[in-house]
Amino acid sequence: MLCKFAVRNFKSFNDWFSFNLSDVSGYDFNPQCIRDGVVNKAIIYGHNGVGKSNLGLAIFDIVLHITDKFRSMQYYANYLNAQSPNAMAEFSYTFKLGNDFVNYEYGKVAPDSLVYERLSINDKKIIEYDRSVDPAARIDIAGTETLNKDLSQIKISIIKYIRSNAVIQDAPTETVLSAFFSFVDHMLLFWSLDTRTYLGYEVNATANILVDIVEKGHLEQFKGFLQSAGLDSNIKLVEENGEKKLVFDFGNRAVDFYSSCSTGMRSLTLFYYWLQRVKYANEKPSFIFIDEFDAFYHLSLSKTIIQELIGVESQVILTTHNTSLISNDLMRPDCYFLMYKDRIDPLSRLTDKELRFAHNIEKMYRAGAFGE
Repeated sequence: MLCKFAVRNFKSFNDWFSFNLSDVSGYDFNPQCIRDGVVNKAIIYGHNGVGKSNLGLAIFDIVLHITDKFRSMQYYANYLNAQSPNAMAEFSYTFKLGNDFVNYEYGKVAPDSLVYERLSINDKKIIEYDRSVDPAARIDIAGTETLNKDLSQIKISIIKYIRSNAVIQDAPTETVLSAFFSFVDHMLLFWSLDTRTYLGYEVNATANILVDIVEKGHLEQFKGFLQSAGLDSNIKLVEENGEKKLVFDFGNRAVDFYSSCSTGMRSLTLFYYWLQRVKYANEKPSFIFIDEFDAFYHLSLSKTIIQELIGVESQVILTTHNTSLISNDLMRPDCYFLMYKDRIDPLSRLTDKELRFAHNIEKMYRAGAFGE
């Protein structure tokens, strides 16, 4: 899981901006939102313009150079912070993988141009490479002795280079690095919008969402999902001119699903497209970031989505503007984060008051108990 993340000089983040998911309090309710001492389900609330979307993009910057998964470079335009005199964006990740901790730090001058990289396992530095200082990388891993350490003429990440070319001979190190690569490979960011944009997880996602649901054999599950969300599920699979499509069956007449359903239902269909992978895929997403997940949802539907996601294995982070979702009935105070331009903190650290399950934390927030 991702424990800690920090970034500076990237988009709206000028000075170091730190996001700590390991700052867990001792609440005895909703324990499913915490795993191994790390926040496993989180909701970020913040006003427009504080950088919630940019935080997601910053976290997923690692996908650009370590994996071959899908990346949409349009989101990484205006890469460096315009106010900063620095010519390099810097990123720091701490992952908890079983009982081991991996810290990975790097700097970039552009989305595809690395300057330095450092990787440690349990505080032992095993990889270090700074192109601005020395063309040769320093690698302390058994099995990499014969690798060409001079990557000055190659843009590839030293981490990705080792992954592709080394046969690591130290079993504990190989196990941890494999877990690290697997976690990053299976990170998924998507937007709950009508356009199906995403980052990570898949190389090329299926173009037709409805066809994907049908071909995976999940039509009945999809209908049940809509029904549980309080929506009409009178959906039927028909074939016209040799092409299969979904329609709403009203008895006397059938109408095309996508052309007649609401924006909210289209957004919900997109959510289910990814939920299939979370629930049924052999290799499930490790980490999911959904930006403005409830943009088109009624409050009750938003709560249904949260409850659905709380039950999955993946580490999940959601962003929202809806303060009505701040409730101990859904999650707990150390899983709700208030974001500002220069910091992000869990509710549990924003008050001296002991927060209990019976407290109405949304009401407390509106009354300014958390400093806003």
